[in-house]
Amino acid sequence: MPSLSSSLERVGMPAVDADWLHHLVGDWQLVSDLSFADLVLWVREPDLGTWTCLTHVRPNTGPLVFYEDMVGQPAGPRRAQLLVRCLAEGRLVVEERPEWLNDMPLREEAIPVVRDGRCLAVMTRHSNLGAMRSPSRLETTYRATADTIIGMIATGDFPQVSATADRRRGTPRVGDGVMRLDLDGIITYASPNVISSLHRFGEHGRVLGDYLSRIVTEGIEDRSVVEESLPLVLTGKAAMRAEIEGSGTNLALRSVPLSDNGERVGALVLVRDVSELRRRERELLTKDATIREIHHRVKNNLQTVAALLRLQSRRVDDDLAREALAEAERRIGTIALVHDTLSRTIDEAVDFDDIVSRAFASIVEVAGRGAAVTGEFEGSFGRVAAEDANALAMVVTELVHNAVEHGLDGNGGGVVRIRAARRRVADEQRLTVDVEDDGAGLPEGFSPGRSGLGTRIVSALVQDLRGWIRWETRRSGGTRATFEARLRPITGTERVATM
Repeated sequence: MPSLSSSLERVGMPAVDADWLHHLVGDWQLVSDLSFADLVLWVREPDLGTWTCLTHVRPNTGPLVFYEDMVGQPAGPRRAQLLVRCLAEGRLVVEERPEWLNDMPLREEAIPVVRDGRCLAVMTRHSNLGAMRSPSRLETTYRATADTIIGMIATGDFPQVSATADRRRGTPRVGDGVMRLDLDGIITYASPNVISSLHRFGEHGRVLGDYLSRIVTEGIEDRSVVEESLPLVLTGKAAMRAEIEGSGTNLALRSVPLSDNGERVGALVLVRDVSELRRRERELLTKDATIREIHHRVKNNLQTVAALLRLQSRRVDDDLAREALAEAERRIGTIALVHDTLSRTIDEAVDFDDIVSRAFASIVEVAGRGAAVTGEFEGSFGRVAAEDANALAMVVTELVHNAVEHGLDGNGGGVVRIRAARRRVADEQRLTVDVEDDGAGLPEGFSPGRSGLGTRIVSALVQDLRGWIRWETRRSGGTRATFEARLRPITGTERVATM
C-alpha cells in the first residue's frame, strides 16, 4: 500500500503543495468526526487522467462507511465524473442520486482542496443516509461546524498550519468535548462533556451565553504562569492550543477559528480533561528523579568504599594483599562509573560507548605503568539496559586490564583494541566484542576455569549476560578475547520526552 508521500511524489506534486496536503490529512480527523462521515482524498494521475485515492479516514463519532481501505484504488466512472466536475467548477458538488453500497444508501460530496487559489486535489465526503434520524442539537451543531470547515477547505482557509504543527501530548478531539464561540468569544454551544469539564474546573454557573475567557480567568489558580497563547485560544481568534489548571483539574484547549469566504464567523474550541494524564506524567517525573538520585547515591557510596580500600592498601606491607586491594578498588570504581552514567539519564539505559571510553582511558593509563600503551576503539556498543550495564562494564574492563597488565607486560608497551558490533537476531539484540592486544599471547596451559580471579569473574558475568566467551592467540601475535552477549530489551525510554 503506497504512502501519502510516495503517492504525491509519483504524481509530481510540488513540495509546498504536498506539504499543504500533509497538513490537511494531519487534521482532517476533526472534519470526519464532526461530519459523522468518511473522507477520501483523490488526486488526478498526470499521464492517465484517472483519479487515485491517496488516503482515507473514518469517523470516531459514528458508523463508518467503507470497511475496506480505499488507498490506491482508482475512482469508478461515476465518481470520476463527480471529481472532474468539482475540479472544473472549483466548488463543493453533491452527487444528485444516492450511491448504494451493501444495501446502504450513501450521500457523496466532492470538495476542492484549494491552496493560493489553486485546486490541488479533491476530497469526497461519504455519509450514511440509512443512519440518519431526527438529529439532536449536538449532531446539528457538529454537522454545521463541519460544513463551515468544508467551506474553508474549498477557499484555502483550512488546514490551519499553526495548529497542525503542534503535536502536544493530550491534544483534545471531537469526542472529548466541543464548544462553539461567537465573534465576541461568548459560548453559543457546549457539549455535555465540556459542561462537565468546566464544572470540575470550578465553574458552577450557567455556561451557555457566558464568556469563555471569564470562566477560565476566574478558575485559574496560579495566574503567574499562563501560556501566551491562552488569550487567543479563549477568544477563538487564532488556531492554537493551551492548557489550564484549576480546582485540581487540567484542561487542554484547542481553538479552530471559523470563517465564511475569508470573514471570521466565530470559533470551534475542543476541550479535553487531561488531569489523569498529567498526574501520571508527574508520577513518572518523580519516579525518574528518584531513580537518578538513587544511582547518584550508590555511586557516591561506591566511591567512598573505593577510597577506603585505597587507604587500607597503603597500610598493608604484603605486596599480594596490596595488589588484591587495588584490584577490588578498580572493580568497584567500574561499577561506580556505570551508576554515575545512569544518574545522568532519564531512563534505565546508558550510552555504553561513553562508559567504555572513560574506563578504557583510565585503565590504559593506570595499568600501563608508564609504558607506551595505545588504546583503540572500533564500532559501537550502543545503548544498553541498566540490567546489563554493570556486568558488561565489568567484563570489558577486566579484559582490557588483563590485556594491558599481562598481555603487554614486559613488552614495553603495545596496542590494546576493543571492537564492538551489534546485530539483531530474531527479536533480540546480540552484542559481539573483541578485546585484543599485540603482546606475548596466552601462557602455556591457559585454562579459563583454573586461571586468575579476573578470568573467573569474566566467565561468570558472561553467563549472566546469557552469552559465551573464548580466548585465543592471534596469528600475528598477541591475545584475542571474544565474547557475545544477548542484550535485554530497553524499556521505559523516551517516556518523558513524548509528554
